[in-house]
Amino acid sequence: MDTRRYRAIVEYDGTDFSGFQRQAQGERTVQQTLETAISVVTRQSVRVVGAGRTDTGVHARGQVVSFDARWGHGQEALARAINASLPTDLAVRNVVVADPGFHPRFDARRRTYQYFINNQSVPSPLLRRVAWHRPRWLNLDAMNVASELLTGEHDYATFGTPPVGDNTVRSVYSARWQRRENLVIFTIEANAFLYRMVRSLVGTLCLVGEGEWPVDEFARVLAAADRSLAGPTAPPHGLVLLSVGYDG
Repeated sequence: MDTRRYRAIVEYDGTDFSGFQRQAQGERTVQQTLETAISVVTRQSVRVVGAGRTDTGVHARGQVVSFDARWGHGQEALARAINASLPTDLAVRNVVVADPGFHPRFDARRRTYQYFINNQSVPSPLLRRVAWHRPRWLNLDAMNVASELLTGEHDYATFGTPPVGDNTVRSVYSARWQRRENLVIFTIEANAFLYRMVRSLVGTLCLVGEGEWPVDEFARVLAAADRSLAGPTAPPHGLVLLSVGYDG
């Protein structure tokens, strides 16, 4: 039985994880939990590679991972076996055989995140783990005008730091706010993101939505490429890695 590279889509509630990446201190992370489960199932030492290193408390519906393993019972059986060994806040949505050179992070061409805000005066206990409570009414028309300024290739140094190196230029393909009753949702797609970029954008755009900043001020701050000028950074629990896209 040959070793194959597998690609999996992973969903998790990030509340009780110390982020995606394995930590030297041994904290509970998504990567460590996946590696343990897959190693138990395949009876091999397995290393999991992810498309994105989500922070502590950040959730995912479409995180993509890869791992190499020997398995002779089919992809669906592998997914079922892994899920049977995982805790209830983490699951693999599917597992497929990938090309031997596939890399979830370096091969990714686009990533989509969503951020959820509970925009009503009264907090919601049912939303407390998945949405940021902002009691002041948000003007989505103004927020969408400001968000249109994000599309295209820009230097986003105001809103984050690069995970490696010093390049802060990214291409944003779309950025849009929508309302579903009291739930406000920000959806943004880009080729890649800076560290804490989405959460910084959300916190700053809320200043626009609440009337604290005009759209012109947001434009000035974006163009300045100065991290100290950004508004507050939104908390992690409202953020979801929705999907990761690849060519082909």
